Amino acid sequence: MFETSPNLSEESSLSREERVSHLRNLIETLRISDEIASKGYLITSSELADLMDINASAVTSRGEKWSWRNWVVYRVRREGNQILWQLERLLEVEQ
Repeated sequence: MFETSPNLSEESSLSREERVSHLRNLIETLRISDEIASKGYLITSSELADLMDINASAVTSRGEKWSWRNWVVYRVRREGNQILWQLERLLEVEQ
């Protein structure tokens, strides 16, 4: 679904267009995450893994509640063999 983000050594060899493309993909991922959170949608472990660009087993091993970027991720319930997760937007910290 989403391209893997380049690591630091790969990033220096990318063209400007490729770096901008990665940023566009990141913004799209963040927008999707915000919509999932604001609408209260529940998503499966594999969908969350796709969103985060990690392996599904890495999602399930994180526990019941954890932070990812601007969201808190909650394990909500199990439906059959699927674990369902909910995202909640973190409140912005005033400086």
